[in-house]
Amino acid sequence: MTWSLPEPMPTVAVDSPALPTGWATEPKWDGFRAQLAAHTGGRVLLRSRQATDMTGSFPEIRAAALAQVPADTGLDGELVVWESGRLAFERLQQRLARRGTGAVEAARQWPAHYVVFDLVHADGDVTGWPYTRRRVALEALFADRRLQAPLTLCPSTTDPATAHGWLEWTAAGLEGLCFKRLDEPYVRGARSWRKHKVRATTEAIVGAVTGSLTAPRTVLLGRYDTAARLQYTGHITTLPQAAGRALADLAPPTGAHPWQGWTFSAGWPTQHALVAQIPLFGDNGTAL
Repeated sequence: MTWSLPEPMPTVAVDSPALPTGWATEPKWDGFRAQLAAHTGGRVLLRSRQATDMTGSFPEIRAAALAQVPADTGLDGELVVWESGRLAFERLQQRLARRGTGAVEAARQWPAHYVVFDLVHADGDVTGWPYTRRRVALEALFADRRLQAPLTLCPSTTDPATAHGWLEWTAAGLEGLCFKRLDEPYVRGARSWRKHKVRATTEAIVGAVTGSLTAPRTVLLGRYDTAARLQYTGHITTLPQAAGRALADLAPPTGAHPWQGWTFSAGWPTQHALVAQIPLFGDNGTAL
């Protein structure tokens, strides 16, 4: 019987990390949201939240699904890479573009894990089951089939103290918490799961912009390394028009810029390069 993965349930951001009564919570990982389907006949599909086929980029996950996951099973979870004591999102980005022998080598160098947090198909559609029933079935799948790395069962709790303790893992790459109502089915595309992201504030230098210097769309940020070189650290989302106009009103200083000629990655989920407009440095070495 032919079946397909459901549209994934997205999350809505909340300010409070408090666990509401009647809800469970899970760690929110710094990785790629991914659904996994193991079909009959040895067919495996690993797809992104946007329905991009990522199977070829993660051959170790496909091999584990073939060896361990029973046919007619659909899972929802997160792809992560662990490196040097932390989750390395940038390695996932680098792996996404690789296929064939390149993907095999990347799997050896930066092996991924698939952290499973939901069950959506088990010899039939189970999205109509409440979260508690799906969770029990998911735990039974891992126990009965003895699923092991790179397949990992995501922790879940209804204990506020346990959830609070997970927030101490942020240095290792935990982004926050996800909240799911115990009696809720898996509603395709419904934004009813909640997420709380731990936020840290830091300073950065606006080293360049996209769009134009007269009408900036986004800003590219940098920080100085120990050798006093300005290194690119990331970019923001699209600027509101008022903020873009205010930024454009600042006259760029003159002088050489260390990013001249650089190419900047737009990052997940695209593989495009950012077209940067490079302001010039002033005599005091500060950037606009």
